[in-house]
Amino acid sequence: MERQAAQTINRGTGKARESYFDNVKFLTIVLVACGHAWEPLTYGSRAVTALYLTVYAFHMPAFALVSGYFSRSFDMAPGRLKRLVTGVVVPYVVFEVAYTLFYRWARDDPSYPISLLDPWYLMWFLAALFVWRLSTPLWLQLRHPVWVALAVGTAVSMWPGAGGDLALQRVLQFLPFFVVGLVLRPEHFSMLRTWGTRLAALPVLLTAVVAAYWAAPWFDAGWFYHRGSVVGRGVPAWAGLWATPALFLLALVLTACFLAWVPGRRLWFTALGTGTVYAYLLHGFVIKSSRFWEWYAHPWLHTPAGELAVTAVAVAGITLLCTPPVRVVFRYVVEPRMDWAFRRQQPSPGPEERPAARAKVTSGDG
Repeated sequence: MERQAAQTINRGTGKARESYFDNVKFLTIVLVACGHAWEPLTYGSRAVTALYLTVYAFHMPAFALVSGYFSRSFDMAPGRLKRLVTGVVVPYVVFEVAYTLFYRWARDDPSYPISLLDPWYLMWFLAALFVWRLSTPLWLQLRHPVWVALAVGTAVSMWPGAGGDLALQRVLQFLPFFVVGLVLRPEHFSMLRTWGTRLAALPVLLTAVVAAYWAAPWFDAGWFYHRGSVVGRGVPAWAGLWATPALFLLALVLTACFLAWVPGRRLWFTALGTGTVYAYLLHGFVIKSSRFWEWYAHPWLHTPAGELAVTAVAVAGITLLCTPPVRVVFRYVVEPRMDWAFRRQQPSPGPEERPAARAKVTSGDG
């Protein structure tokens, strides 16, 4: 078994972090950026479509799974509720408004409505993270939380009228991956990172790419978005009984293969893994700009060289958005402190205070 990943220090919190998980976060956000950048190229390239389908089959499930893993300690404590508000709710409100204003300006549509109940573009994930984390204590109390979450996701996938607000349809269909993250432990990741598992992952990944290349001309990538019910994919509602579990299993297998090959040692991009939320929230402006102003209209971009160039720019751009200067500039809206909005928490009594307190109770005073 590979040696346990080296420990690094997160300067922002002072807590020890594993390099492995920072690497996972960075490489996952790179896949997100590449997927968004590749989408306009899929209309003319079967190879790009195959890569796009392969990445979309697992990159957001992987994001949800890692989010669940780091939400295991969420217990409604005041400090954690404060971080939920400052780290999820406030950025959601700020960027939902910012994206709407950006759309109004870019499309010259001043009447386009601002709606905090209808997440625009990639903002659905923050809405999902809010719902998922609030429900964490419940999932941790269940005997079989993954099966229950999968049943919920499957039922919702068969119900066309479910979840209009807060993208609840999508939130609940990705919920099983978050719950898987909640039940995982460090030893599970260690099992993935053995050389035996890594070598076994290679033919699985190759098979997935070949299958995606075969299916590229006719397969609807919308199956991986989970934006609505399966009825919207042109099949009867009962198809969700097998389609949703099948997509869940496919995503888990590909996520495991991806996680198996993430390096555990500290690399040049490890520290950037702590800034992925900045990259996620900000890169949407670039992606949408490329659509609004038709950056992909140049024919050269649809050649193999152009497709490689688009990929390189996507990787470089998302890397830049994870860097410390970007975090310094946008920290006030992505990770605001907001101490002024919360009551000061009373410190827990020290060991020297507790015996006296017990004596007072047992003596009948107070």
